[in-house]
Parts: sequence; C-alpha cells; structure tokens
Amino acid sequence: MVRLHTLTYVLPAPLHTVCMTVTIDDLDAKLLHLLDEDPHVGVLGASRALGVARGTVQSRLDKLVARGVIRSFAPQVDPAGLGFPVMAFSTLEIRQGTRDGQVMEHLRDIPEVLEAHTITGSGDVMLRVVARDNGDLQRVIDLIDGHPLVARSATVICLSTPIPFRTRPLVG
Repeated sequence: MVRLHTLTYVLPAPLHTVCMTVTIDDLDAKLLHLLDEDPHVGVLGASRALGVARGTVQSRLDKLVARGVIRSFAPQVDPAGLGFPVMAFSTLEIRQGTRDGQVMEHLRDIPEVLEAHTITGSGDVMLRVVARDNGDLQRVIDLIDGHPLVARSATVICLSTPIPFRTRPLVG
C-alpha cells in the first residue's frame, strides 16, 4: 500500500506568497528522512539504505528539487560558529503609503540580517538578525533603522532555541 503525504510549500516571492500542494509517497518520505538524518549519505548510499536502484533515488531527488520540496543541498551554517552568537528578532514598521521594496534592498545589504518576512499584525516586516555581542547588535539595529522609510522597530533578543528550524515533522 502506498501512503501519500501532502506538503504545502511556500515559494519565495517578493511581496506575496504562492502556495502549491505537493504530494509525496512513502519512498519520497523515507528519502527525505534519510537525507535529514545523514546529509552526507549520497545517492549510492541512499539507494543501499532504501533498497532501491541508484537511478530511482536520483530520479526522486531530481523531481523533489524540480517541485520545490528540496530547496538546497548546501550545508547549514551556524552563525554562532562564525562568531555571531547573539540572535534577535526585529519587527519593523514601514512608513505608510510607501513601497517596502526599497527597505528590502536596504536590508539585503546588511549581512547580519538573515531573514526578512512581511507580516500581519502590529508590524510590517519581521527580521531574524545576528550579532557578535549586544553592543554589535545595537550597531545592526542602527543600520536597520537608518533607512528613512523605517518608521519604528522593536527588537527582542533570543535567549535559547529549544526547537530550531525544522521541516522533518511535516514529511510525516
């Protein structure tokens, strides 16, 4: 019996979100779990572990990449390991009646800004930022706030991350 899993993948797009539903079967799910557990497994190792042909694994990987389920095979770099142990979240309010594209371009030029999300609620943009220490965080906040279209910001410092970013539970 083949069990199907349904994933909703949000395609990155400026100023809007596009959702598409992707259905994966048990083999795709097992392959994704294997890659999550052992990113170095490789196609041959995955084929041996899953008991399927190497070509089957390669074909499944190609399809998962083409459908946007797998975004990257790049290593996950820990900012703390690069000397940026302080993580914070900033909510920005953008001046009304303006387009936030200029602000996004400004934020892309700040290396310590790891993510930017347009949001609902009291703010317009949510950022995940890193810094070398609290004093350096002030420098990063000043850079962010330095854009004339940023009306206000509020920042909270992350004390710990008991549940890091994860997608594995979505696979089933």
